[in-house]
Amino acid sequence: MPTPPPIPTGLSGRCPRCGEGHLFQGYLALRPRCEACHLDYSGFDSADGPAFFVMSIVGLVVVGTALWLEISYEPPIWVHAVVALTLSIGLSLLLVRPLKGLLIALQFKNKAEEGRFEL
Repeated sequence: MPTPPPIPTGLSGRCPRCGEGHLFQGYLALRPRCEACHLDYSGFDSADGPAFFVMSIVGLVVVGTALWLEISYEPPIWVHAVVALTLSIGLSLLLVRPLKGLLIALQFKNKAEEGRFEL
């Protein structure tokens, strides 16, 4: 059985080996294993990768929106605060789970594991 493509599989939060089982138990916690193919998820660790990409994407969008808003409309500072806070929280919550699933699926596809020293 061929493995499913990692990008749609990871973004949808599915098992990187079979594409059937769920990857997450709750919002960001990984399940112990896939309920369909029993792949053990304990070896997967996305570390700070999702947070880095979320901060980069959200920061770009928020700063770009603030610049556009200021140049186009010159609103009061409280409008900037409301827009920036809403975009920051909303986009962060929207993006972190799919990006974590994507990084885990890419780890599986590329057989990534922790580096080791050979003695």
